[in-house]
Amino acid sequence: MKYAAAMLAAPIAFYFDFSSPYSYIASEWVEALAARHGRTVEWHAMLLGATFQVTDIKSPVSYPLKREYSLHDFERSARFAGVPLKNPEKFPIATQNAARLFWWLHAKSSTTASHWARHCLRAYFARGVDLSDVASLRALAQEFGLDAEQAEAVWNDAQWKLRLKAENDAAIALGVFGAPYFVIDGEPFWGNDRRAQIERWLEKGPF
Repeated sequence: MKYAAAMLAAPIAFYFDFSSPYSYIASEWVEALAARHGRTVEWHAMLLGATFQVTDIKSPVSYPLKREYSLHDFERSARFAGVPLKNPEKFPIATQNAARLFWWLHAKSSTTASHWARHCLRAYFARGVDLSDVASLRALAQEFGLDAEQAEAVWNDAQWKLRLKAENDAAIALGVFGAPYFVIDGEPFWGNDRRAQIERWLEKGPF
């Protein structure tokens, strides 16, 4: 019998950043993995910059000693997972506008919001679309089926700016310090490379 009937199908909380290549890779496998174990996924858009301020760290590509290895590992990890990825010319980028749109969509439909997340992650990491560029994000929103004018109004709206800040604060309060970050039955897992441990946890329970 699987882990206590999948803890009554408690969802997997999935915290991601639109500028995180490992979040992108994880976003391509997390739904299928959850479904295999009778779970759903709760997507949480966040900004790594907010956690970096608390932890006093920076992106690994900001450190000369780590930069080339990190860029190499992004692409290698994607190949290993069978996910298309080409390091964007501009990286990392500010993604607050895409995240604000995520939470606006989430207020209407969590499923639509998760589809928007995948749409943006694939656009940035597989097609090189700069999510920080207003014109590019407007075009991407229109491609997704949104009205570009409305999308821009949303990400400039104080309500959705505050919502994203509240979500960042809530994530930090929970202990989220990086992305992707998963919480399963109260157990935290950080990183795309935790996939095997997550699978084991869902299959057999705590270890």
